[in-house]
Amino acid sequence: MIIYPAIDLRGGRVVRLTEGKFDQEKSYGDDPLAVARGFKAAGATWLHVVDLDGAKDPAKRQTALVEKLARESGLRVQTGGGIRDEAQVSALLAAGVERVIVGSLAVRQPDLVLSWLMSFGPEKIILSPDVRLDAAGIPRIAAAGWQETTGVALDDFLTGYLAVGLKHILCTDISRDGKLTGPNAALYAQLVKKFPSLQIQASGGVSSLDDLRVLKTTGSAGAIVGRALYEKKFTLQEALAC
Repeated sequence: MIIYPAIDLRGGRVVRLTEGKFDQEKSYGDDPLAVARGFKAAGATWLHVVDLDGAKDPAKRQTALVEKLARESGLRVQTGGGIRDEAQVSALLAAGVERVIVGSLAVRQPDLVLSWLMSFGPEKIILSPDVRLDAAGIPRIAAAGWQETTGVALDDFLTGYLAVGLKHILCTDISRDGKLTGPNAALYAQLVKKFPSLQIQASGGVSSLDDLRVLKTTGSAGAIVGRALYEKKFTLQEALAC
């Protein structure tokens, strides 16, 4: 299981939001490259970058900063945040990014995103369905920075993309994000069992080394770790070791 330390960018700063809410922000420094290099020194191989400004307003994308991280951190970078057109995907890949994360658009315009998977290849595109469990416990996808519930069941969504070779997904249980309450291990175990061909990255709620150990038993291919590192719940070296 790959550990993906996370950097969320807002106004050039490293921040974390709780449940994606911009009015619940905590800042962790003004030098994202230094943070990324620290992750590299600790032994990380990948970096997960979210462009919060780009997610809110495409005109304010921080592509130059993301490129700096991709070129100068020594880490392989996957990044997303409000990806809305093919030009943005091309620009990020040209900037040295390894994988581009596509969220809401994959639910709203599946034909478009299906075409990207075919054009760029399944190694270059990650779909990031962010889910809330409904009253029956069925994960349903949220969109628009988690402000909208689409009603689309996660299983149906994924099945539609498997035909074109979807390989990577990053699934966040919104109710766990930024709260250090532990990940939804049962959700990831179910996904791994139902969709064995997918490389599934778990996101949201990791707060301890035990959380990572549990995620590893689910068969998840990766785990995003953000706030727990910044709040010093454990070190990245400890996370990588376990």
